[in-house]
Amino acid sequence: MKVIRDPIHGYIELDELTLSLIDSPPLQRLRRISQLGLSNLVYPGANHTRFEHSLGVMHLANILTSGIDTVSRDEKQELKVAALLHDIGHAPFSHVTEGLVKHYTRQGHEDIKEIMKRTEIADILDSHGINLSKVENHIQGKTDFGKILNSEIDVDKMDYLVRDSHYTGVAFGLVDHMRLINEMQFYENNLVVTEGGVKAAESLLVSRFLMHPSVYYHHVSRIAETMFTRAVDDLIQQGVLEPSELRRMDDSRTFEMIRNNGGYAAELASKLDDRKLYKRALYVGFDEVGEGVLRHRKNVRRIEAEIADMVGINSREVLIDIPRDPEIVEMKALVKVNGRMLRLDETSHVVATLEQAHMDNWKMGVYTTKEHREKVGKAARDFFDVKKTVKQFRLTELEG
Repeated sequence: MKVIRDPIHGYIELDELTLSLIDSPPLQRLRRISQLGLSNLVYPGANHTRFEHSLGVMHLANILTSGIDTVSRDEKQELKVAALLHDIGHAPFSHVTEGLVKHYTRQGHEDIKEIMKRTEIADILDSHGINLSKVENHIQGKTDFGKILNSEIDVDKMDYLVRDSHYTGVAFGLVDHMRLINEMQFYENNLVVTEGGVKAAESLLVSRFLMHPSVYYHHVSRIAETMFTRAVDDLIQQGVLEPSELRRMDDSRTFEMIRNNGGYAAELASKLDDRKLYKRALYVGFDEVGEGVLRHRKNVRRIEAEIADMVGINSREVLIDIPRDPEIVEMKALVKVNGRMLRLDETSHVVATLEQAHMDNWKMGVYTTKEHREKVGKAARDFFDVKKTVKQFRLTELEG
């Protein structure tokens, strides 16, 4: 047994099985995959990786399962492995390139069976009598006990909220995760929060709500990530990069391919290197464009070309970012109150009020170069029929 020092959880114990998995290439690659994509352009300290996050998730999973008698020893082993491996399917810069990978390969970051099969992980698990399919099912939340890793409230969210808050320096990740873990149990094959854990669950949701606009969807991060994604897609369109290869690459190798390609991709890479990013020509929420704007997510390239044509510039100088429909799945988490199971938003007024507030955080962006900002903004407002609204300040804006 060995221990490592983690800045979030203190000492994390590693046994022979976890040590052998950590030394495998798929786990070591995670040392070179940024946890927060390009958020270090906003928060210079946000340079942590998927590697330490994976260790943290494994640590919390071990703590949670150790207090549940109904989880067998074999299941605890499977869950420990699943927690450690749950992110090995991430492509460079984590969620930044996930949409591209999914579009071209139909594989999400939780689809890891093939990665395990083609690497030494398969032999390691086989030598310990652990089934690959069961590990993947746990990661995807398809099993009862897999809900510890993938459900409305899970150890994955607990770790990344606290960890991301620590490294960005944003004091919104104040999640009482140890209290929450101690107040979770299995009841009728469901992972539930007991009544004593409701306040801790509230802290998780409030933290995620505040981190969303301040970190995960900060406009500078979104602009940089949209530029990077477009550069990677340019390589794919040229046939220079095979989409399936992305899940074997790391951040630096991908960036180097973009830099060395020349043309449009290299131009975007140069701007990212120098932090000379595109600017917001339009940045609006549902109150100004309506939820119907989501239907345009599949036609972004066509709309970029149309707006560029309206202005008389190259379509590559217009980038549109329409995030997916916002949702807070944690609201559906089950709470056990007096032997009854209720949804968290039914037991907490705080949680119930967050749903609309979360919708208010949603923003779509149209980005362009500084010199075309005004003209592109006007054309985009015309295209999307943007309504004029009275400015209202929200809590997240007032706090930063």
